[in-house]
Amino acid sequence: MVDLPLAKRLALALDTPDLDSALDLVRRTRGAVGTFKVGLELYTAVGPAILTALAKEDVDVFLDLKLHDIPNTVMGAVQAAARHEVALLTVHASGGPAMLKAAQSALAGKTMIPGASSTRLLAVTALTHLTGNELAAVGFSGGPDEVVVRLARLARDAGLFGVVCSPEEAALVRQACGSELAIVCPGIRSKDAGPARDDQARTASAFEAVKDGADIVVVGRPIRSAPDPADAAARLLDEIAQGLQARA
Repeated sequence: MVDLPLAKRLALALDTPDLDSALDLVRRTRGAVGTFKVGLELYTAVGPAILTALAKEDVDVFLDLKLHDIPNTVMGAVQAAARHEVALLTVHASGGPAMLKAAQSALAGKTMIPGASSTRLLAVTALTHLTGNELAAVGFSGGPDEVVVRLARLARDAGLFGVVCSPEEAALVRQACGSELAIVCPGIRSKDAGPARDDQARTASAFEAVKDGADIVVVGRPIRSAPDPADAAARLLDEIAQGLQARA
């Protein structure tokens, strides 16, 4: 199991349209949340300014740009992200072994940041909205389980810190790739929530995901849309703790 403080096992997706609303959410939840995810919507809206602002808040930043390009281009993008001292950065596992190795090599000797986490790479396997039919439509052979495990092994073999997969595949990835590979699961809902999945097809509760092997769970709307986001985050932390106990 990857060793992390409990609060850093919960990543809040800052899928907001502007800097002020993102920072307001950080300040309202930072007592319970240890990691804040900056995705394409927010990064496209405000650019690196969000990374500069979050650095002043002294929180771990998960930069979720899902880099996918030729190896040299991805290498340069990884180096640029590391200069912003982000804790986690995503690339697409489907970029292939050469791209993954180039991404990892970009961090050699450049990841240790005094007082902060090292920049570590996560490889995205199959996005949580993709069903078996949709994976086949874009050229992947096999169902989600097979595709995710195959891509997770590529990331492990390239030396990446971890992978992103849906909670439905967490146990399979853990079994196939061992205890040292970090598993990050989006598509998380509270175990007390109803059946709504929004635009994600492969979801689970935080408790189920962690019990099955997830080290970090990514949560967005269940916290952002709650009347009290800090309370919603605290309840999810309780679920994570219960999941860790059930896994032990």
